[in-house]
Amino acid sequence: VPVESMEEQWDIPALEHLLVNEWGISVDLQGWIANADTVDDEEIVTRVIEAAKKNYKDKEELTGRESFASFERSVMLYSLDMHWREHLAALDRLRQGIHLRGYAQKDPKQEYRREAFELYAELLDVVKNDVIKTVFTVQIKSASELDEATETIADDGQVKEMQFKHNQFADGESVPVEQVEHAIAPAPMREGPKIGRNDPCHCGSGKKYKHCHGKIA
Repeated sequence: VPVESMEEQWDIPALEHLLVNEWGISVDLQGWIANADTVDDEEIVTRVIEAAKKNYKDKEELTGRESFASFERSVMLYSLDMHWREHLAALDRLRQGIHLRGYAQKDPKQEYRREAFELYAELLDVVKNDVIKTVFTVQIKSASELDEATETIADDGQVKEMQFKHNQFADGESVPVEQVEHAIAPAPMREGPKIGRNDPCHCGSGKKYKHCHGKIA
């Protein structure tokens, strides 16, 4: 469903298939559209978000908020453990070739800081995607089953109290797990007025909401 597109451009069956297979979210968009007088892309986004929230809330109510939060944290740490070494290897490759920026009249040190920060932001995006996808697709039958899964993930990850460090980035400052967790955590549900699709995005990117965090496909 491209932004600001007409109904003739929509591929609703493909969207439903993607939502079920990639995110575990089942929503009958075709039936709803067939019975609606008029539908636009904003209403489709709203319908999908409502289905996603229900999916999350149902799992949280089944297992309990504390257990589900513990599961989310374990998934986050496991994902960090999986991607961290790859991230450090990318930093090594960057460090080995950063001197070449000098030929372009750029400060290699400043360029390293900038590009290392971009790599770190990419790492957080990957981890965030892993966590969200796992949370939405995990099949849960009981709280005890979720607790077992949480313990298994924690044992496999072995990263409960890790400090993630960039030795040549940000003057060697360490990044505590809590800071990473906060950076990839989903934004809290808004209690105030709904953000319009044409309003500036709440993330501060300067883009319209529909072109930023309001974009679904």
